[in-house]
Amino acid sequence: MCRSLERTGVCVGVDVKRSNMNQALSSVRILDLTHMLSGPYGSMILADLGAETIKVEPCRGEGTRNLLATDPNHSLDGMGAYYITLNRNKKSVAIDLKTEQGLSLFKDLVKCVDVVISNFGAGVAERLGISYPSLSAVNPRIITCTVSGFGSDGPGSKRPAFDQVAQAMGGGMSITGLDREHMVRAGIPIGDLGGGMFAVMGILAALYERERSGVGQHVDISMLDCQISMLNYMATMHFMSGVDPYPVGNSHFVHVPYDTFSCSDGFIVIAVITDNFWKNLKQVIRSPMFDNAKYDGQPGRWEGREIINSTLNTVLSTNTCKYWLSLLEDKRIPCAPVNSLGQALADTQVLHRNMVVDLKHPNGRATKGPGNPIKLSRNAEEIFTPAPMLGQHTDEVMSQLLELSTEKITQMRALGIIR
Repeated sequence: MCRSLERTGVCVGVDVKRSNMNQALSSVRILDLTHMLSGPYGSMILADLGAETIKVEPCRGEGTRNLLATDPNHSLDGMGAYYITLNRNKKSVAIDLKTEQGLSLFKDLVKCVDVVISNFGAGVAERLGISYPSLSAVNPRIITCTVSGFGSDGPGSKRPAFDQVAQAMGGGMSITGLDREHMVRAGIPIGDLGGGMFAVMGILAALYERERSGVGQHVDISMLDCQISMLNYMATMHFMSGVDPYPVGNSHFVHVPYDTFSCSDGFIVIAVITDNFWKNLKQVIRSPMFDNAKYDGQPGRWEGREIINSTLNTVLSTNTCKYWLSLLEDKRIPCAPVNSLGQALADTQVLHRNMVVDLKHPNGRATKGPGNPIKLSRNAEEIFTPAPMLGQHTDEVMSQLLELSTEKITQMRALGIIR
């Protein structure tokens, strides 16, 4: 049975083999109880940074395994795009936590780890007996993290939530779209992804604090809280003015020109936020319409925004995106193509930064997916091991981490406690 070191909480005895000791979080061990997107995205980031991440699944497997698993365009040998991306660099252990023996086994694992992360619905962790009070009694140094729609307390805490619910309630959706009548959610699921990112920050803060205090704590992440935080200065502007902003498409409520513009073969964005950028833009566009001296300051450009934007669309539509971007970049004017996903993922800067990596199936076949955006100067090694098959590492973890015999493991499997 696992024996914990008094200070570190990491097991004495035979350790589960690791291949990422040069990575920043290689000394951290995590039990990952997450599913769907918000929680798995957070634990994926931690795993990418080297944390030994043991995915604890029900014996039937967690639900995300089935998403797109049979879609011929978005799966690889029965593993869908969701699962193969979000569960790279993780190990899989299958335990039935609803059995007394399975719960006891899980708590033995808790003695050997630093973090337990989950994104169950409200009250599930308490019903299973794996909430922070229960687990801290087993390991006082344990850090638990839950990612939920609305947090662990408050009048709305028990409401179910997914990405679009968080986006809608958080206010960001009300300022996204073309106008007041056509509000839309963000194209990427920032409600879910925001929860995962803030979970990483909270866990790292708790790990850092534990070095001082010697004890763990609970990290309570609300997707709604995260959306409110990301309103940032716009929330302060609302409190100052009392005005609710509304969608303005791709334009800006201060800067002009700041929008999407049509070229002959696609779209580009131009973001003029200083008078010097405007001066340089006039040298590129060379339109008599821009020679009005009042446009040389922001107030005048804002007043003449319809004329300025219309002129830009007319001029830019006479040539290609590549042509105009070359001229704009030469004058150091902030600009970019509006890339499709395929174009973004083929961008030379993206490829240079190793932001497209191989995602392997355990059988050796591979596809590609996004890399790790956190680049460290000393711990620069990047490893991407395959998302695991269900229970692929059960025997390894039970025998090496908990030092259970082959006979004991076989017995538990026969009883349906593990898989």
